[in-house]
Amino acid sequence: MRSRRSGACGTPRWAFVISAAMQKTVTVEVDRLVQHPLYKKTLKRTSTFLAHDENGSCSVGDRVRIMETRPLSARKRWRVTEILTKAT
Repeated sequence: MRSRRSGACGTPRWAFVISAAMQKTVTVEVDRLVQHPLYKKTLKRTSTFLAHDENGSCSVGDRVRIMETRPLSARKRWRVTEILTKAT
């Protein structure tokens, strides 16, 4: 038997909105730090995702919390759960 996860699927991540040109969709950028396996230098890696913004209230520069969800389109698998800080 399969085990079911309780609660929401996926872990929340914090991201910055880099584009809000589409309807109900924003492009977000997530930064993470990884360590080089040999030289042990900390490197910054960036990933971009398309996230679903139901209300269309996000604008470029906002810091948002996103959560992984079921596939909503061909490339959209994240949704905006909360706007943490608005851009000035």
